[in-house]
Amino acid sequence: MVLPEGFAPPEVPDPPAVARDAATVMLVRDGATGLEVFLLRRVMGMAFAGGMTVFPGGGVDKRDADATIRWHGEPPSWWAARFRCDESLARALVCAAVRETFEESGVLLAGPDGSSVVSDTRPFHAARQALVDREYSFGEFLADNDLVLRADLLRPWSNWVTPVPEPRRYDTRFFLAAVPTGQQADGATSEADDAIWQTPATAMADWKAGNRALLPPTWMTLAELDEAGSVAAAMAESRVIVKTTPEIIRDGGKLRVVLTTA
Repeated sequence: MVLPEGFAPPEVPDPPAVARDAATVMLVRDGATGLEVFLLRRVMGMAFAGGMTVFPGGGVDKRDADATIRWHGEPPSWWAARFRCDESLARALVCAAVRETFEESGVLLAGPDGSSVVSDTRPFHAARQALVDREYSFGEFLADNDLVLRADLLRPWSNWVTPVPEPRRYDTRFFLAAVPTGQQADGATSEADDAIWQTPATAMADWKAGNRALLPPTWMTLAELDEAGSVAAAMAESRVIVKTTPEIIRDGGKLRVVLTTA
């Protein structure tokens, strides 16, 4: 992939920034022509990925590791094995994935018990903003509303680390989730100025036409979802998660991306 000039800082920070743990979620649904994914365009001027089209997500809050959260689905040990991390971080990543998805899209992967999920999130509008403002933790929100985190609605997908030259770096675990029946994803977040459902092929075509800007992990993930073709096929994929770090190199005056895995 060739990147536009100015995409990366001219000098590498010394020492490089430490990558912060983060989670992002590809929300998918079956549309008229196949799988569609929910995308947000981050507002210009943001410290990280301003103007880029991304999936909902963000950094882990230390409170996301709360072991008292009611949980249904694969245990933290299962997620730890998939993402090759300790159980405390695995718990925090899953919680962050559900929390950030709710904050940025209004979709809530939680329910009264392990066999049901919230069908209408409008009663939680005020709580959504309170979470964004960090007035209380996601664990407190779930407990106050007698809700169970539905880890079983998520699937692990990939692990991407921001390139070394960037002043802000994230070690991001990617998750996949189908939008629960009755819920509607929106773009009601101050971090985005546009929200849209698109097929992966259409999103990549927009990128190639210069209508949208995509980070390498977003482009690669869209290509993978395009191959899946349907929500059922994507959710059924058995993924081997490896940590991928794009390396940005200068080649004849152009910025190119080389992918390295660990």
